[in-house]
Amino acid sequence: MDSNMLSTSQSSLYPIGTPGQAWGEQEKSLWLNQQIIQRSYAEQVLALILDSASISAFIAANTADTKASAAIQSNPHPEITPELELVHYHTLAYNTLHQGASDYPVYLFKSRHWDETKPNVLITGGVHGYETSGVHGAIRFLRTKAQQYCQHANLVIVPCLSPWGYETINRWNPNAIDPNRSFTYDTDVSSDTALQSNVQEAHALMAALSKLTINFQLHIDLHETTDSDNAEFRPALAARDGKSYDNWDIPDGFYLVGDTLKPQAEFQKAIIHAVSAITHIAPAGEQARLIGVPIAQFGVINYPTKALGLCAGMTDAPYCTTTEVYPDSPLVDDENCILAQVAAITSAIDFILKINN
Repeated sequence: MDSNMLSTSQSSLYPIGTPGQAWGEQEKSLWLNQQIIQRSYAEQVLALILDSASISAFIAANTADTKASAAIQSNPHPEITPELELVHYHTLAYNTLHQGASDYPVYLFKSRHWDETKPNVLITGGVHGYETSGVHGAIRFLRTKAQQYCQHANLVIVPCLSPWGYETINRWNPNAIDPNRSFTYDTDVSSDTALQSNVQEAHALMAALSKLTINFQLHIDLHETTDSDNAEFRPALAARDGKSYDNWDIPDGFYLVGDTLKPQAEFQKAIIHAVSAITHIAPAGEQARLIGVPIAQFGVINYPTKALGLCAGMTDAPYCTTTEVYPDSPLVDDENCILAQVAAITSAIDFILKINN
């Protein structure tokens, strides 16, 4: 997400645009043309959630003269529990927008046997595609823990909302928009217009969930804070908006971002306690703050999630949180980051199950 603020404000020295002037379409196009496909959504994400025939069909469709991935029949990976139903809720038609990009199908998994007596749980990953453990934490839970929790809760799991961001290791989508500031209800998300918006990553999922008409009790959104926030994404944001920006100290460790209007202190505390057995929790910085915000408790701050258009504020779930893993710490590796995300998910659900009993 973001990180702990230093006092020095500086003008953007980003190589695109004029300092003090917001980008126009020319600058956004120049930025897009500089983005490079660096890893494969098909090989690293879809291969873990779809069967081999579905992967082959996706690759064939995206190498054909006529793109047809929207019409591909997809089937779940055999290691994913049959208790979950695979739903292809949208295709991001980006193959003509950016060289090397694909038409990206996006999926959610939903409990097949919905039980109104069980709590409803939403798990989202990859809102920021570059935040790797958010995607793979959701997938690891899906493949190793979901079957167990399907017995006690109704699950909706969205492993990767932003596949183009995953492939280009980007915070934004191709339109230079942050999906995690775009979960707002200023348009009719159930309409076709919303699905053709310039931030389909957010609006397509909102439309899909609107059709399901589910009242969630819990929503956990999986993120990372990385060193590239300082090196690339904050300078780019300042340049795009024609503003100066603040340097940040990156918190070394895991932390949570709760909701200002429903902080649920005991819920957040339970997650921090569980994750602390897997990885280290970020200590507060100067003036007892993380990412410039006063801590609510050890390892926890609160944001106005709905007002900011954050994914964690997308539903009216009374229990919601955003995880923040720091993968660039010398104290962790990729596997540790994934396990921390899984621990956050399981402890969050365990808390809900406990209070419901």
